[in-house]
Amino acid sequence: MSDDNRDEKAGVAGYMQQAKQQALQNVEQFAEGTTAETLPEGKLFEIAQAVGDRRLEELTVADTTCGYCAVGCRFDLYSDGEEVLAARPTDEEDAPINGISTCVKGKFGYDFVNSDERLTSPLVRDDDGEFRVATWDEALDRVAEGLGAIKNEHGGEALSVIASSKATNEENYLMGKFARQVLGTNSVDNCNRLCHSSTVAGLASTYGYGAASVSTEDLELADCILLTGSNTTEAHPVLATRIKQNVRDGADLLVFDPREVQIAEYATQYSRVKPGYDAVWINAITRYLIANDLYDEAFVAERTAGFEDVKESVQEFTPERVEEVTGVSPAEIESAAETIAAAETCVFGWTLGLTEHSHGTENVIAMANLAAITGNLGKPGTGVSPFRGQNNVQGGGGDMGPLPDNFPGYQDVADDEVRAKFEDAWDCDISPEYGYYTTQMFLAADDGDLRGMYVIGENAALSEPGVNHAEEVLADLDFLVVQDLFVTETAKYADVVLPACSFVEKTGTFTNTDRTVQMVKQVMEPKGDSKPDWEILQALANRMGREWDYDDTAEVMREVNSLTPLYGGVSHERVEREGGLQWPCPHEDHPGTTRLYSEEFNTDDGTAHLQGIGFSEPAETPDEEYPFTLTTGRVLYQYHTGTMSNREDGITQYTPSDFVEIHPQTAANYGIADGDMVDVTSRRGEITVPAQVTDRIGPDTVFAPIHFAETAVNRLTDEEHLDPAAATPEYKVSAVRIAPAEGESEPIAVAEGGGGPAAEGGDGLTDGERQSAGEDAETTTGDD
Repeated sequence: MSDDNRDEKAGVAGYMQQAKQQALQNVEQFAEGTTAETLPEGKLFEIAQAVGDRRLEELTVADTTCGYCAVGCRFDLYSDGEEVLAARPTDEEDAPINGISTCVKGKFGYDFVNSDERLTSPLVRDDDGEFRVATWDEALDRVAEGLGAIKNEHGGEALSVIASSKATNEENYLMGKFARQVLGTNSVDNCNRLCHSSTVAGLASTYGYGAASVSTEDLELADCILLTGSNTTEAHPVLATRIKQNVRDGADLLVFDPREVQIAEYATQYSRVKPGYDAVWINAITRYLIANDLYDEAFVAERTAGFEDVKESVQEFTPERVEEVTGVSPAEIESAAETIAAAETCVFGWTLGLTEHSHGTENVIAMANLAAITGNLGKPGTGVSPFRGQNNVQGGGGDMGPLPDNFPGYQDVADDEVRAKFEDAWDCDISPEYGYYTTQMFLAADDGDLRGMYVIGENAALSEPGVNHAEEVLADLDFLVVQDLFVTETAKYADVVLPACSFVEKTGTFTNTDRTVQMVKQVMEPKGDSKPDWEILQALANRMGREWDYDDTAEVMREVNSLTPLYGGVSHERVEREGGLQWPCPHEDHPGTTRLYSEEFNTDDGTAHLQGIGFSEPAETPDEEYPFTLTTGRVLYQYHTGTMSNREDGITQYTPSDFVEIHPQTAANYGIADGDMVDVTSRRGEITVPAQVTDRIGPDTVFAPIHFAETAVNRLTDEEHLDPAAATPEYKVSAVRIAPAEGESEPIAVAEGGGGPAAEGGDGLTDGERQSAGEDAETTTGDD
């Protein structure tokens, strides 16, 4: 498509325009010297089919795994070598998670690969403070010198690596290895720290594995599903489709959330909860079940320890106190408990609304207690299901060990025997002391204890809590190297920026939210002079005195399974042949594990270690000066900090900017109309965004999404109060005040749908637009 045409229409509209123009060109070429009367209609169709077949033969087609969220959808990508032309569902048997479904981002979200802003050459910062294009040799030399100088003067502990949950398993393994072997630091972490690390900590301490116990199919097998803190239809649309289909077939759905998100429309029971007090209402359900002998006594007696501690700890959560604290009535607690007890099987699902708190680990333990006392573990249609956010946060962000306290496979750095194994394999000494968690890195830099960072595929300048503080730290570091697809907000502070590849330009594996390892296949050559992360790491390691000699990522995975029992039987060959493997998969003859805990838990005695959880509250609560609670989250048509999705014109038009949801009564009290610009202020900063007046949010709460650099909602959040067990920040509760923006009272145009542009209206497309976008009986946005 010419540049003029691309300027005319972009995204979905541009794709359809291009297809139409190509079709017209084909017809015009064929029509020269020929009239319609000279050929029968059937012959015209035969010729058209022949032209189409010949053109398909000229394309590269690869079956791959989606690079957006962690559902793990698989599909075929079509490329002409220059750009991704289409994404189409693969055979259903080759796509165990999504079948023929895809969401709007997985189907149409590839303009970022060919964006004019794509980073295709290394950049180095000159003495005048400006970036200039550099060769790979010069850039890598500069990185080796910059990191090496800090290591030589201050020790490896003064360096840190932020790894990437968007990169492959193999690349994240090498990021952890690079940190420990080449830099000599245990301060390596990733975005998992900011989202589900409290899930990992909570589940690991109770069940033994910090991951989902279910397979995705359990969402369709369960008689009851409890969801909390999950805007499933927008954050995980394909999983939402499975849940809604099950509900339509008769399953009960219980939704507890501060916002009446779209999935609540399908709920048997929706309960609005006050942000920051999830363990309170969860413990109240547990209390009711125990008091009324509705728990699974046999399961508790045979397969758990610590029940008496739980029984005692929940006594303080009386119906009256729970209603006062959370807003959930005694009748709602009773109804939810009775529904769970009556169900033969139940799945307990959550996302960041449960975890991103200063006591998120306690929330997860309370949920783990509830699942265990009801016996809903280890059987079809039962289990715990934390829905992971980024495409490879389960595998790359956790399993592969780019963590300050764990080697690959959650093997403890402080364990002498484990550490000796990795010291021998990697030929280096490794400290038994844990390194800094991600947010702690920024606090340590303030104290001068950390002086250099290597940031790979993360946009900390937007994603860290307290963005104002994060910006100051990034600007003051002695040396910063950023490796990414674009000059992100973080890269603007770097001394060197290295151009990496997207998931469509490399081969490896991702591990999805239900522990399934799947192939990622290259469909295009890397853009410009960009390189896969693993190749960059290898070149840099060799410049810094090591001798890495990997031929490809398959060889890296062989090293992974030699050191990591969870992945002992996982290889590229097996994953390709079998279409995916769920860990634990300890050896090559093991079939993988569909469902955890069918026989025993991964604890020292094989039982679930239940733990009593008492009352806790957010670190910051509303007061007269800041009377509202701000909670944050995602919307369907954007993704995380927008590095990819904000470059998709066809998608961005549905949610072009941040907004703040305000209850109608609250808006009336402040003289705010739908679309008015509103100042939202916390103790840490202020943003100005348009109002979305909607009753999906409660009167004492406001909501804003996280996706836009222009407004950066994390200017309002708190970087100091972290979960003590997992170091997760409290993104979901910030005390704020609101006010009409000075001189900005004129309503602005917003997309239809309410609750934020297109947020409540399914996928936000009209029937005609959906048809134009290629939706038909065999494909879906995953939100229908």
